[in-house]
Amino acid sequence: MNAAERYFINSETLDKAGIQPERLSLLNDNKLQKGKHILYWMQASQRAEYNHALEYGILCANKLGLPLVVCFGLTPNYPDANLRHYVFMLQGLSETAEDLKKRGIPFSLLLASPDHTALDFAAGAALIVTDRGYTTIQCEWRERVARKAPCPMVQVETDVIVPVETASDKEEYGARTIRPKITRALGRFAVPLKKQKLANISKPPVAGEDISRIDTLLKKLKLNCNVLPAPIFTGGRNEAMKRLQAFLASGLDRYDKSNDPNAGAVSTLSPYLHFGQISPLEIFLTVRGHEGESADEFIEQIVVRRELAINFVYYNHNYDSYSCLPEWARKSLAKHGSNAREYIYSYKDFAEGATHDPAWNAAQIEMVKTGYMHGYMRMYWGKKIIEWSRTPQEAFETMLKLNNTYELDGRDPNGFCGVAWCFGKHDRPWKERVIFGTIRYMNYNGLKRKFDIAAYIDRCNKL
Repeated sequence: MNAAERYFINSETLDKAGIQPERLSLLNDNKLQKGKHILYWMQASQRAEYNHALEYGILCANKLGLPLVVCFGLTPNYPDANLRHYVFMLQGLSETAEDLKKRGIPFSLLLASPDHTALDFAAGAALIVTDRGYTTIQCEWRERVARKAPCPMVQVETDVIVPVETASDKEEYGARTIRPKITRALGRFAVPLKKQKLANISKPPVAGEDISRIDTLLKKLKLNCNVLPAPIFTGGRNEAMKRLQAFLASGLDRYDKSNDPNAGAVSTLSPYLHFGQISPLEIFLTVRGHEGESADEFIEQIVVRRELAINFVYYNHNYDSYSCLPEWARKSLAKHGSNAREYIYSYKDFAEGATHDPAWNAAQIEMVKTGYMHGYMRMYWGKKIIEWSRTPQEAFETMLKLNNTYELDGRDPNGFCGVAWCFGKHDRPWKERVIFGTIRYMNYNGLKRKFDIAAYIDRCNKL
């Protein structure tokens, strides 16, 4: 039996579909059951297009002459999630349910822990297929289901271009060390995914909630409603594709100016990537046909930098704590821990944007009001939290909580990596100075040199 056939589908069929065996992982040693359906337990990859897990599930269903059903478990207790995140996610899931219905695939959403939902549906399944997540809670869900399920469980990696363990077998130091590894593998994995047609159609074994009635679902969840839905973002793949096309039409050729928050040169796709509403592979294949330095810079972000963040979270289990930082950075910050701070702010001060710095306050307003902060301002925002906190450890906790609470794309590898970067992760030592030691420093004058900071402040204050 070759590597592909170990996952119930032969190599030729997988190859024709555009699914590489390296994307597949068998999570337990159970034998195929005489079930009534193949189950795709959807969780991280919340889309019906360009989803390797979905297409693999259809291949397995067709081979075994069974229907495919999709389930999703919705818990109100996801760490740091609030009304803003759930509204965006449910908008996307509602669209996904309709897209699956058009393909003859029933979708059931249950208000329950994701692992409990998967096990409820596993009772009648011949095989479980699931997508892949990298954070601790996502991995624990999958481990519990694999351990308790009566049938085999195959995990399909579809939210990266190069599978994380194929790209590297260790935590990488930075972009310069992972870049050549990813570049060498791109030719094999950056290929179109072929949409499969499901041969057998059935009703779902459990009906689930009416996903079209988002307001009703939100009331049942009893969420923290202190953070309102993001007014400039609507969840779903359709909106993600509109943003991608708009970016290709008017933003990509100016991506070299992406450090200017006034330039409109960014894609704003990160929330859609966070919730798995759009595939990074589909984005890459769409952009790849465009030539020029701007396209190359965007691909660097969507492939190398994004997958470096996933490498960090996968291999460093302390990704959400201060101990994840490189030793040189922690030592340098500790050396300057007793340096006097001109300003010290509480978490409440930061959350309310009540500092002395109009640029920092503007960035915080942008995040609180819209669920998004421009990437360059997010770096400055983080650096100043370090400067204005009593200790670097307190700064880390403050930054992570603010990012997770207000950002639509918080609570994922890029968010955790972005916070850690402010403290030296994936960076190098710089000139030593007070408070910061040898980690990179940023200041207000640097903003003024790069772009019209007054225009940015004015725009954010009008939100």
